Amino acid sequence: MKRFLTFSVLIVLALSAVGCWRNTANSNAENANIAEDPFANITDANIALAEGNRLLDEDQVDMAVAAFKQAVKLDPDLAEAWFKLGIAYSLLEMAAHQSGDQVIGEDTSKAKPNSQKAFEKAVDAYKKWLDAKPDDDAAWFNLGRAYAKLLKDEEAEKAFRQAVKLKPEEIEYLTELGGILIRLAKYREAIDPLKKAVEIDPENIRAQELLDDAEAGRQRLDYVAPNNTNKTNSNANANSSANATANSNSNSAPRNTNTARRPETNTRNPLPPSNRPH
Repeated sequence: MKRFLTFSVLIVLALSAVGCWRNTANSNAENANIAEDPFANITDANIALAEGNRLLDEDQVDMAVAAFKQAVKLDPDLAEAWFKLGIAYSLLEMAAHQSGDQVIGEDTSKAKPNSQKAFEKAVDAYKKWLDAKPDDDAAWFNLGRAYAKLLKDEEAEKAFRQAVKLKPEEIEYLTELGGILIRLAKYREAIDPLKKAVEIDPENIRAQELLDDAEAGRQRLDYVAPNNTNKTNSNANANSSANATANSNSNSAPRNTNTARRPETNTRNPLPPSNRPH
């Protein structure tokens, strides 16, 4: 009887040990997954996006990337998460470029950086969203920002214009529209939205600086050369014509010697007027 009880106790202890081992193994595996993907336990894409925004604001860029990746993993159509992921990757790529290091997780076999791929995904997601909700001014604005990050300035201009059309008094929309028009060298067109932005918010330093750039660009386009330049060219052409005529006359047939000689006249061309500005 004692042997039987002892054997039963040993079996119970063995089963308990196996259970503890399994729990420990599962816990270790879960901890390993969390270490590899610290936001694997988040199951709501918007929560992951909010966490990524918080971390990005706190300059924890690596962790922000992980949070945004979890957000787009949960919802591949979440455009803002793709855009913010592009921003975070851009910061990492900039820092890596300055230090000569490689961005973690970047595929160096392809020329396209991670930030570009994320912004392209953002464009696709915003366009898909706008197909269903074409009156979403914020989506048009963010689509313009994504295009601008990809250096597709003409597409960005169209998106910003649509955002301003839907919400004409939004300072940020007006400012970004003016900025992209300057990049396209459309200085005259940039002045009106930037002026409006400054009128609405006189403390908008960026809009004021862009307005100064737009007005300077317009002045360069409107610059006209001094009038004396045209006059000089006209006089030069006239002198060339006179010289050609004189040379033609000198090469013509000789005059009739029986004709009385006329007094010689000065065939030299008069000196051109002074080139000094009037």
